[in-house]
Amino acid sequence: MSRNEVRIIAGGLRGRKLFFPKVAGLRPTPSLVRETLFNWLRDEVEGASVLDLFAGSGALGFEALSRGAKKVVAVESHPQAARALVQSRAILEAEQVEIIACEAVRYLRHADPSPFDLVFLDPPFGKGLVGVCCALLEQRSWLKANAKIYVEAERRLIPEVPANWEELRAKRVGEVGSHLYRRM
Repeated sequence: MSRNEVRIIAGGLRGRKLFFPKVAGLRPTPSLVRETLFNWLRDEVEGASVLDLFAGSGALGFEALSRGAKKVVAVESHPQAARALVQSRAILEAEQVEIIACEAVRYLRHADPSPFDLVFLDPPFGKGLVGVCCALLEQRSWLKANAKIYVEAERRLIPEVPANWEELRAKRVGEVGSHLYRRM
């Protein structure tokens, strides 16, 4: 099977490549969007515990690790993509990354919650998963006080988020809407 690659932009793993399979619906966050996101999060990543839902290529989670996150939990349901994440973890010697091969909504509903400082939520477009995941993150205590939640969704989608989340930033690039929230 052919594969794609994405480069880590900054930090200790800067310039290293992540390889991932060509699978339907897997679209890594473009480097321009990642750069903007991590500029928004400049003071939030160092020492953070990170949950990367719908991890796909791992671009967001490994970028956070490269920039000083202490631990990353990457949740990915596609078997080939999950295997590629395991391979990337080995190649990068990134033991701080835990790979969970599971559907994200199922994980949020059934796993024992461990509160995170930072959550990346980048589900497949057009599946109606943003609102469900945001509600589960809040209801099941997946978030620390003042946690930051990044939601990447269709450009026109206004994410349904819990009332105690404050939108800090929003940007639209091409067909992608990027939203950063803080849990109040």
